[in-house]
Amino acid sequence: MNHSRSNAGAPREPDLPPYQVVLAETDWGSLQTAFGNGEDLPKVLTRLLEPDPKAQVTALSELGEMVNHQSTIYEATAPVAMCVAGILTHPAAATPRPYRDVPIRAALLNWLVSTAYDASDEIAGRIEQWFPGFLTHDTTMASFRELRPMLYRAVSPFLQDSHEDVREAAVIAALILAEHPALAEHRDHLATHARRILDTSGDDPNRRVARKALEAWSHDVPDPEPLREECWDWGPHSDGRGDLEPPF
Repeated sequence: MNHSRSNAGAPREPDLPPYQVVLAETDWGSLQTAFGNGEDLPKVLTRLLEPDPKAQVTALSELGEMVNHQSTIYEATAPVAMCVAGILTHPAAATPRPYRDVPIRAALLNWLVSTAYDASDEIAGRIEQWFPGFLTHDTTMASFRELRPMLYRAVSPFLQDSHEDVREAAVIAALILAEHPALAEHRDHLATHARRILDTSGDDPNRRVARKALEAWSHDVPDPEPLREECWDWGPHSDGRGDLEPPF
């Protein structure tokens, strides 16, 4: 079943504040990370803007350790995600990776994929079973999940990107973020991209995200196919490093 609705008149997602504003106005020292407070995060985030792709990839890996350690959402995760999303349009995001004809933008998007998955309905629902009240309005996870429409607006311009890696990472991020009820108007459009992932992608975790989105949104889904056995934390780039390993 394929439901179609017009997006005419649908409210526009809020814009992200400029990454410079987030960097300057966030009280980083007051925010929890995996290893203390976030006072060092501005320096790490600034390295994402360097022209050296090795420095950029190293910074992204450090961010994963600091605010995504063991697939956990910390107080500092939200402003870091806002900065990473805000940098997607920066010229530095087009820096090519050595040994790979892939712009750094793909790595930034895959970092957002991993982070969004850690706050997805699937993961949050599992944790809620063990810790009732986990998703109440005043928790760190709940606050991050409310950013999804804003993050979606930053990701969606890359759904039609000319580079395959960027395009696929943007689609997977958008599919996960679109679980937010405010983004329901976009699901029919995203279903087309999800089917393309199933038709063309060789990445099993990404194919799993696409299939689950189509199922959840009551769209036609191709016949099941054998995928690797699911694990508790198995999602797209679930270790946060799938796009960050050497060669740089």
